Amino acid sequence: MDAQGRGRADDVDPADQWVLNPRTGEYELRLSPSAPAAPEPSVPGPRAAGRRTAAPGREVPPQRRRRPAPEEPVPGRRGRRPEKKKSRGKKVLLWTGGTMAFVVLVAGVGGYVYLKHLEGNVSTTDVGNAGSSSFKKDEAFNILIIGTDKRTGEGNEGYGDKGSAGHADTNILLHVAKDRSNATALSIPRDLIVDIPDCETKQEDGSTKVIPGSSGVRFNQSLGDLGRDAGCTMRTVTETTGVKPDHFMMADFNAVKTLTSAVGGVDVCVEHAVDDPKSHLKLPAGESTVEGEQALAFVRTRHAFGNEGDLDRIKVQQQFLGSLMRKMSSSDTLTSPTKLVKLAEAATKALTVDSAIGNVGTLKDVALELKKVPPKNITFATVPVLDNPAEKVKATVVVNEAKAPQVFDMVKNDISFTEVEQKKKAKQKKEDAAVAARLEGEKSEPAEVRVRVLNGGAPSGSAGRELTYLQNEAGITKSENAGNAPADIARTTLEYAPDQADQARALAEILGLSGAAMKPGESVTNSQGLPAMTLTLGKDFKGAGVKLDAKSIETPDLEKSTADQKLCAS
Repeated sequence: MDAQGRGRADDVDPADQWVLNPRTGEYELRLSPSAPAAPEPSVPGPRAAGRRTAAPGREVPPQRRRRPAPEEPVPGRRGRRPEKKKSRGKKVLLWTGGTMAFVVLVAGVGGYVYLKHLEGNVSTTDVGNAGSSSFKKDEAFNILIIGTDKRTGEGNEGYGDKGSAGHADTNILLHVAKDRSNATALSIPRDLIVDIPDCETKQEDGSTKVIPGSSGVRFNQSLGDLGRDAGCTMRTVTETTGVKPDHFMMADFNAVKTLTSAVGGVDVCVEHAVDDPKSHLKLPAGESTVEGEQALAFVRTRHAFGNEGDLDRIKVQQQFLGSLMRKMSSSDTLTSPTKLVKLAEAATKALTVDSAIGNVGTLKDVALELKKVPPKNITFATVPVLDNPAEKVKATVVVNEAKAPQVFDMVKNDISFTEVEQKKKAKQKKEDAAVAARLEGEKSEPAEVRVRVLNGGAPSGSAGRELTYLQNEAGITKSENAGNAPADIARTTLEYAPDQADQARALAEILGLSGAAMKPGESVTNSQGLPAMTLTLGKDFKGAGVKLDAKSIETPDLEKSTADQKLCAS
C-alpha cells in the first residue's frame, strides 16, 4: 500500500468500514462521506435497522483510516455481538486449504452483498454424478478436501510440477455426523496404491470426455494426470473406501501461506530442533509461530520428522490444522473485521468447489452446519495402511485389509471416533410405556437364543458377517443365515412370539435394539424344525458387532487425535 492512497476518500479497505456501534454493541457499515449513498440490498441479508443515517447538513463520521481497495465498498453489516463470537466461533470447523476463513466470515459477518463478492472469487467444477446434486442440511455429509501441489503465484517456483494441473497432494475425507455432534477427518495418503476408475469429465466447451482408469497407481494421480479433475478423485475415494464424497473443496499452496499470514501466524511445536535444507524449514525445539513461506515449509517437509515419509508428514499436517483451527476461532480473530475480510479474501481466491455448493446460499449453509461441530469431537485419523509388499524399496503403501474396513464402515454408518454425549432432541418422540416395557424382564442365556438373520437393506454380505459375530463372539450359537428379506426396510427389526420374549430381550441387549425395534408377532421354524425369532437387518445396520444404538465405538490400533489437542511434532 502506498502513501498516496491514504488520503483518498473513496478508497477504503472493506474491513475498515465495519465499525463497532457502542450504543447497540454491533458492527455496522460506515461508508465514505464523499461516496454516494448505497441502496439497501433487496435480497434477504443483514437488517437495516440500527444503522445511523446522516441528518440534513451533517456528514456521516469518517472512517478511522483509508486504504486503496480494488472494488467499491459494499453494503451490509455484522449483525452479531462480538462477545457471542467467541463461544460460537469455537465450534467452527477447519480444512486444509482455507475453508475455515470462509466459514467464519459467512457465519459472522453475514453481509449478503459481500458474500456475493466472495462467491465471485470461488472457482467451480462440474463433477457430474461423482458427488451429490445438492446440499442437505438435515443429513450427514462427506466433503473431500484436496490440497494440490499446483504452482500458482510468486514464490512457488520450487514446489509442485511445472505446467501441471496439480496432483492430489493432501487429501482429507471429512465426514460430518447427521446430528452435528462429531466429525471425522480421515487422511488418505497420496502414495496409497489404488485403482482409479474410468472418469467422465466436463470440458471447457461443454462436452464430456471419459478418461480411462488406471490400476495399481498412486492415489495422487487421480487428479491432474491425463486431464483428471476433482470428480475423478472423488470417484477414486468411493472405489477405495466405499464412502461416497458428496462434495469437494480444493486449494493450492497459496492457501497455507496467505491464511497463516492473515492471522498473524500459527503456533506449532517440535520436540527437536529442525534444520531441513530441502524444505528450508528451521525451527528451535519447543513452540514457535510460523506463517507464510515458513508455514508452507512446515506442512510440506518430509525429512524433519519420524521416518521421513508421507505418513509422518500427514501427522504433522493434522497437528498443524488443529492449531490453525484454534487460532482462527480465537477471539482475536473472530472480533476483528479486518482479519475476517483478509481471511475470507485469501480463502475464496484459493478455493475450488463442486458446482452443487458453488453458490453463496449453499456455501453459507455448509458453513453454518460445520460451525455446529465441537472441536473436541473432531477426530483426525489416517486410513490404516501397510508397506507395499510388492516393493523391495518401500515407497508406497496399500490398504490394511484387517483394520481399514472397520474404519470405513464407521464413517459410512455415521459412528463417531470419539465419545459423544447421547442427547435426545426436544422434538423427538419418546417411546410409550408399552414399547419401552418390551426391554424389561428376564433374559435368556445367549446359548438358548434361536434366531434367523435376514438382510433387509443392509450392505451385501451383512447377514453373513453378523451371523459370524453372533456365533463366534456373542455366544448365539443357535443362529443361522436366512438370506435376503422379501423387501428392504429402513430400520432393523426383531420379530418374536410371546413365549420368546426372554430370548428377544437377550438379543436386543447384545445388538443395541430399542423397544420400537422389537416386534411381538409369530415365530418361524429354523432348519432344525424348532421355533426361532427373525432378525431383519435394515438400512440402519452399522456393521457386524456394532450396536445399533452406538454413537461411538472403540477402534483398535488406530492412531488418532482431536482438533482441541496441542501436540508436538517429532
